[in-house]
Amino acid sequence: MNTRTAPAARPDAPPPSLHHCRKLFLRRLEVQAQIGIHDFEQVAPQRLWIDVDLYVPYAQTTPARDQIDEVVDYDYVRAVVAERLAQGPIGLQETLCDDLAQRLLAHPGVQAVRLSTCKPDVYPDCDGVGVEVFHAKAEHPGAASA
Repeated sequence: MNTRTAPAARPDAPPPSLHHCRKLFLRRLEVQAQIGIHDFEQVAPQRLWIDVDLYVPYAQTTPARDQIDEVVDYDYVRAVVAERLAQGPIGLQETLCDDLAQRLLAHPGVQAVRLSTCKPDVYPDCDGVGVEVFHAKAEHPGAASA
């Protein structure tokens, strides 16, 4: 009897609808953020780690000239984060994750975003607490052009 099974899908693998995309990522972008609902979190900014995966279509981001203007630039991601954090205090990580994901998804070259935040210094008995979201555009660019 054959007991072999297909390997399980990776939990961070993109859905099949994004297989036409490459993944750009930033790992553990460390920022100081005014975030939190507890009194002790509202006294001063705290350390926050941000992970971002951007799914961008190969067709729109395969450089022909090896130039930065042919791809989605990592500096764009960093600028979006900095702009949002500069707007002031945030209560919940859920709010920040959704807001950042929507802002990143507004880029015409971005098809989907997976984004997480982690507060590593809130509780002494765990490595961190965080939130992860995944947002995707409803249609692939150019899919319904006539």
